[in-house]
This record gives sequence, structure tokens and C-alpha cells, in this order.
Amino acid sequence: MHGPQPSHPHHHLMPFVAVAAGIASFSLMDGLMKGASLAIGAYSAMLWRSLTSAVVLGPLWAAKRGGWPQGKVLRLHAMRGLNSAAMATSFFWGLKFLPLAEGMAISFIAPLIALYLAAVMLGETVSRRAVFASVLGLAGVVVIAGARMRGDGYNHDAMLGIGAILASAVLYAWNLILQRQQALLAAPREVATFQALFTSLFLAALAPWLLQWPDLPVALTLAGAAFLATVSLMLISWGYGRAETQVLLPLEYSAFIWAAIIGWFMFHEALTLPTVAGAVLIVIGCWIATRAGQKAHIEQVAL
Repeated sequence: MHGPQPSHPHHHLMPFVAVAAGIASFSLMDGLMKGASLAIGAYSAMLWRSLTSAVVLGPLWAAKRGGWPQGKVLRLHAMRGLNSAAMATSFFWGLKFLPLAEGMAISFIAPLIALYLAAVMLGETVSRRAVFASVLGLAGVVVIAGARMRGDGYNHDAMLGIGAILASAVLYAWNLILQRQQALLAAPREVATFQALFTSLFLAALAPWLLQWPDLPVALTLAGAAFLATVSLMLISWGYGRAETQVLLPLEYSAFIWAAIIGWFMFHEALTLPTVAGAVLIVIGCWIATRAGQKAHIEQVAL
């Protein structure tokens, strides 16, 4: 007879390791995409990155000989591709006018927005505790935006950048729901491939009017960003397919640390006290919302 099988507790840690690595990769990708957006514009940078990912991932997915997704799964891929096209482009456009860490901190409000989307789309009840959490998150955004309005860094473009990142956060809140649905229905390779494909298709509709061609250094930057985005998406999709969203939530806030380091290293951006204070308020709000039992998730991401 066989005795009891030995337990492997490290197996339970693998979703956490995968998501943490995915967040770090996404943060570096954000830095590369900010540089590319400054050079050729956020739209062109996003389209070239998505096309590169689709070209690389397409053959890898086809080699697995998986069937073409049908019905609900294909519609879900298309819906997330459309969401990602608008969400990521607006985020990277906003980053052109703001420090990386500041933009990341503002985007952290996404899971609080997701609470209200869940109420509208899924009929969930928003508790008083969740409302209080939302007020804290909003206060964090006000601290960050207010400091910029009072300081030397205020200008019209900076305010537009904040608005773009807030709009991206709304779209990202919807993306959180789509991400979990995808992870339960499709393999990570399929998720990454079809997100890149549909994002490219939706963005390409505007190419005759908006597309700019990159020079060699920018093209290499975009190739690196495409590689990091692909690896990150697959890692995070794998992790979220094996652990609940609310359990993985705390890992997402490591993106702020990475954004501060990368912003300082790549763009010589200083980390200000109001940005840290605002980020702390938003993170506390998200933590309260999660403790209230709401399933919310935040990833700079699946950008």
C-alpha cells in the first residue's frame, strides 16, 4: 500500500510567485512604453507593440494545435481586446505628462471603481464599508492631483494626463472582471495571443490617420515591451487561474515600488511626498474594500 503523499507547500506559492513576477515585468514594460510614447505617440506605440506580440504569439499558439475559440470564449477575447486597446492607449498617453509612479498611484483606484461596476453588472450590493473605502481612494487621487495643481508641475497637459489615467482606471475596472472570466475558460497562451490579436485589429482601424513609423531604437524598445507584456500576461493569467483574485490583491501594490524605481532610473523622476501619501490612501481604501468581502483586483497591466 502507498502511504500518504508528501505535501508540497511550495506549489501553493506558485500563483503568488507568477503574479509577482508578472507585475514586475509589466512595470518595466510601462517604462519602455512611456519612452516609446514620448517618441512616436501613445497610439502608435500601442499598435506596434500589439502587432509585435500577435506576430510572435500567433505561431506559438498555432503550434499547440488548439481549436479556434468559439462562441462565448471568442466574444470574451474580442471584448477584452477592445477594452485593452482603449485602456492601455489612454494610460500610456497620460504617462507622457506625469511621472510613472504618480500615474501608477492614480490607476490604483481601479478596484474601487470595480465595486460599483460589479453592482451594476452583477447585481452585487455595495456595503457602507465599501463606500468608505471608495471615499478614501478618491481622497488619495485628490491629494495627488491637488499637489500638482498647487505646485510648479501644474499645466494643462498634466491635468489631461490625470484625466486620461482616471479614464483608463474605469476601463481597467471592467478589465478585472474580463480577466478572471478568461483565466477560467482559456489557457494563458490563448489569452495572450487573442488579446494581442484583437487589440491590434481594433487599433488598426485608425492607422491611416494616426500611425507613425518608429526608428530603429524605438522599434527595439517596442520589441522589448512586447516581449515583457506577453510574458507578464501569461504569468498573471496562469496565477489568476489558480488562486482567487482577492487573495492575490496585495501583490499588485508592488507595482508602485517598481514604478518609482523605473521612473527614477529611466526618466530621472523624483518621488514626491503627496504621491506617496495619495498612494497610501488609495491602497488602504482597496484593503478595506477587500476585507469587506468584495472581490477586487488591480494590475498595471494588462497593458
